[in-house]
Amino acid sequence: MTDQPHSKPLLSDDAPLRGRVRRKRDPAQPNLPLDPMLDRIEPCLALSKLKPPVGEQWLYEIKFDGYRLAVHIEPRRVRILTRGGYDWTHRFPGIAAAARELGVATAILDGEAVVLDAEGRPDFGLLQRSLGGRGGTEPSAVCSFFAFDLLYFDGHDIRSMELSSRRHLLGGLLQSGEGPIRFSEEIEGEGSAVFRAACEHGLEGIIAKNRESSYTSGRGGDWLKIKCIRSDAFFVVGYEKSLVARAGIGSLLIAARRGDDLVYVGNVGTGFKERDAGPLRSMLDKLQTKKAPVECDGQRRNIIWSQPTLIAEIEYRSWTHDGKLRHAAYKGLREIQDNADVFEVTE
Repeated sequence: MTDQPHSKPLLSDDAPLRGRVRRKRDPAQPNLPLDPMLDRIEPCLALSKLKPPVGEQWLYEIKFDGYRLAVHIEPRRVRILTRGGYDWTHRFPGIAAAARELGVATAILDGEAVVLDAEGRPDFGLLQRSLGGRGGTEPSAVCSFFAFDLLYFDGHDIRSMELSSRRHLLGGLLQSGEGPIRFSEEIEGEGSAVFRAACEHGLEGIIAKNRESSYTSGRGGDWLKIKCIRSDAFFVVGYEKSLVARAGIGSLLIAARRGDDLVYVGNVGTGFKERDAGPLRSMLDKLQTKKAPVECDGQRRNIIWSQPTLIAEIEYRSWTHDGKLRHAAYKGLREIQDNADVFEVTE
């Protein structure tokens, strides 16, 4: 039996799952014309599904809870771009330094920046605090970049290659399982077993990808995300004042999109850390408005409305019959540059 991959410590106990053994990359490259290196590539995004797909054409990876990034390795520099196209190279100096040492002249790596907790699980709150909070300017010294795709390599645009071939090249480039840049291992096993193990270990979920698919920007259906506990982005439209809660925030009022409008989807009163509540209250007070951005039920009291500018990541179990989040908890604020999709109500 092969050793468990170091990059997935949580699946090394008794779970009947293992990483696939990877061969070293053949250094002899085909003599092909060089392709121009694009300044930016729109990322391939995953569609949400309730259950993992079945079939040998699917591979499974852990779903990371962090910031989606593209690492551009160029002849004279390294650039780290957010999903929205903003340059965050200065915020991830360790990842940038590791990229320069990969021994490749040009490449574009697609992946996720995360901070792992004491048990090896990605923690979005720890990631934010390592960067100085939302809008912070501190460089993170503890972030790891889990690369799961390779889009450009040694002067060649390889997005038209099948995923399994792109990942073979990526695995050869990232031989070490440790350090600031790591390979996102495929987890072998039947989809439901992989998903069940991820949930048992407290992970956010899994990503299923079609092995034979090319890299297509947007949500084309070749990548699917299956979450153990649902987590989505919502606008913060106000808060309820409290004399006993942290920083005076009893609960946040949150809203989703509905076409060109916003709709109230409930309040969130748990998940706040002591160090986060004060800065959050300060930001909300600066955005205070007398006009309610959404219609709210009449049971709410002492509401301080705010302009719908801040975007929060909210974890929840399900929806109530009247369109409110059930068992919701605050995870942290999303960066504007991260270009997070605010949840859209379609019914």
